[in-house]
Amino acid sequence: MTNFWPHSAYKTLTVGSDKQLLVTDDFLRTYLLRPELNLVPESCAVERALHQRLSENPRAAIADEEIAGMADPDIQVNYQVWLRYRAKLLAASSLENFYMSLFKGDGVDVPPLFISQLAQIFIRHILGEDCHPLDARMGELFFRTQKITVLEDGVVMGADDEVVTRNAQAGETGNIMDLLKSKSMSMRSIDLDVLHEENAELYWEKSEDYDFAVQLNFGQPPINHFCRVLEKWVQHFLGAQVRITPMQQISDPKWSWHVGLDAAATDILNKLYNKEPVDTDELEKVICLFRLDFIDEAAVTQSQAGKPVYMGIAMNDEKQLKLKPQNLLFNLPLAKAS
Repeated sequence: MTNFWPHSAYKTLTVGSDKQLLVTDDFLRTYLLRPELNLVPESCAVERALHQRLSENPRAAIADEEIAGMADPDIQVNYQVWLRYRAKLLAASSLENFYMSLFKGDGVDVPPLFISQLAQIFIRHILGEDCHPLDARMGELFFRTQKITVLEDGVVMGADDEVVTRNAQAGETGNIMDLLKSKSMSMRSIDLDVLHEENAELYWEKSEDYDFAVQLNFGQPPINHFCRVLEKWVQHFLGAQVRITPMQQISDPKWSWHVGLDAAATDILNKLYNKEPVDTDELEKVICLFRLDFIDEAAVTQSQAGKPVYMGIAMNDEKQLKLKPQNLLFNLPLAKAS
């Protein structure tokens, strides 16, 4: 058993009989320890008193006047945002229910960081204690932006965007940056900063460093593990069993449904589906394509029964992969529950 991502707050939650996650006081307290709400030497007496009260009872009712009494207007805004977020958390039947509700209606009014943190918690829950380390590494795509580099021999590498940026700003290339600038994967011996089947167990030693690169080409193990994580994501939230298979191209003359797993892939797939011109530079942004088949066809609309759903991931103009995992929950052709 491996407790990866120990600071994700997953262990502060409880699991209901339906395997959904339930909000606890300890989970709410984790937000009080974040830089946005935690006390600093300059915190005024009103802020200190409120922080103490919420630490003791994170569900305590807080009046608007208390927030207005804080000396720092930025802290006032931070508390207003968090209290609005807390109210929605506590009104939901589960954390999953809350997450699904975020993307319905007029728009998301929750900080993107909070949404990414929830995605990490869900992936941690879905993968469990005995998952394969490459499942965990590919699960990072659900909540951390990846920097994509295509090497001269066509090898597509993904590394954590924040880690790459931090190393570049510090003027330190490090092994990952060396790898991303390498001309050929075939010229390298096994590099411990590249995670693959042979060295996958190394992931557990530093699961929160996010400094392992992975090869994202079609046919490579990381992409296959990514498919397994996507399948579990759909199963957990939608209760639908699906099979997801990597593809190199879509040649289906009866193509009837697709889902882009990020904004860049959505735009490219829409153009291809509508037979609009797509130039070579744009097509080269595609990292991988996928075919999704429903194992339980009762879960899919009658018009889509027996037909595949095509999906894709692609890098944006900044060579980043910014996965939008909610796309897979809201854009599938599901039959309406009776």
